[in-house]
Amino acid sequence: EQGWAAIIDGVGGTGVVTVGAVLGMAAHLEDKGCGMIDMAGLAQKGGSVFTHVRIARTPDDIHAIRVSAGKADLVLGCDLVVSGAKKVLTAVREGHTIFVANTAEIMPGEFARSADFSLPIGRLKKAIRAAAGDDKAHFFDATRTATALFGNSLGANMFMLGFAFQHGGLPLSAEAVEKAIELNGEAVAMNVAAFRWGRRAAHQPEFVRGLVAQPGPAVAGKAGPGTDVAETLDDIIARRVAFLTAYQNAPYGRRYAEKLAVLRAAEAKAIPGSTTVSQAAARNLFKLMAIKDEYEVARLYTDGSFAAELGKQFQSYERLEFHLAPPIMGRRGNDGSPRKSSFGPWMMKGFRLLSAMKGLRGTAFDLFGYTAERRMERRLLAQYEADLELIAGSLAPARVDAAVAPASVPALIRGYGHVRRASADKALSERQRLLERLSSTLARPKLQAAE
Repeated sequence: EQGWAAIIDGVGGTGVVTVGAVLGMAAHLEDKGCGMIDMAGLAQKGGSVFTHVRIARTPDDIHAIRVSAGKADLVLGCDLVVSGAKKVLTAVREGHTIFVANTAEIMPGEFARSADFSLPIGRLKKAIRAAAGDDKAHFFDATRTATALFGNSLGANMFMLGFAFQHGGLPLSAEAVEKAIELNGEAVAMNVAAFRWGRRAAHQPEFVRGLVAQPGPAVAGKAGPGTDVAETLDDIIARRVAFLTAYQNAPYGRRYAEKLAVLRAAEAKAIPGSTTVSQAAARNLFKLMAIKDEYEVARLYTDGSFAAELGKQFQSYERLEFHLAPPIMGRRGNDGSPRKSSFGPWMMKGFRLLSAMKGLRGTAFDLFGYTAERRMERRLLAQYEADLELIAGSLAPARVDAAVAPASVPALIRGYGHVRRASADKALSERQRLLERLSSTLARPKLQAAE
């Protein structure tokens, strides 16, 4: 026997290796032997990271650190996707390995390559339960809980360590772990608190979940136009009018509201009690009106929210560096597509100036408005506003689905620059098909009752 064996898994750059280091120090404080291997692969930040940990009575009792098939006493999963990997599951022994996993939906690299990527949460949890057994598999959204408790997600891994401890997963005392956190010296108060909250979550999961679910000023303040926490169409529209007013000006916000008012009235008349089509239009018209152009990027960097998020995620930093592909005088690759360049901290002054110039958007003095992408954006908006008029005149109880589909076409337009142009072309093709389908339902004769 080589003592206790564990695998800690997660995503590079989130502190997975630190958890292993804390366990190593805690073992040292209890005069036990400990060995660790960190396997970060080629992509240390953002890629899969695995730390194998062995703790035994003495260092001489440890002959091999890497945890082989079926030999793990604990799997501490700081990321659900990595936890469901084959190399982790093969180390699990059903009925013996304690498996704890953070259920937060953290997107892997595949998300950047596929716009329609979604996490197979249910399948991953099922695979973990099948490997460890229902009694040994334990799940909790540590990232959301840490964010609610501490204002950022940095305590999530220590929360999971406490969660594992309370489920009987560690051969160490709580005192030794907390002392090791203290000796590590990084955000000591928060990490000790996260460890203790993880223990409580294992003991009283519903209490902790209920505490996190309670609405509060910090949570409510984060509800933006894309969060769709509103229950009514009025709330959905009101939030977006407020956003568009800050984005451009009050008349711009009114333009949005007035376009929707026409459609909403038509839907209420044709299909009493229904707001399905209007809700789809509210989200998609906003998407085309609130494009993240140069002025908006500058506004978001300088309105205070970016600085606040930096303060939550980092205790300190030396400098900021921005990677941008300016549409005017920007670098181009061999294929003609834009290439990003690096800009130093001085760029924040440029952002403040550009944000103050947002009133030029859409005018003859808007230099960015002459680019092909901005002209395309204006055409898409005008076209969609015309489509909404067509949809308003086509509404009937039997045509709700046929009307919602073309109203939702802008949702297919994603990305920026040449990526956005490609997705817009696909969206336009789909728009044509869906409008033809709506027209066919209008032309379809009604069935006559048999005489």
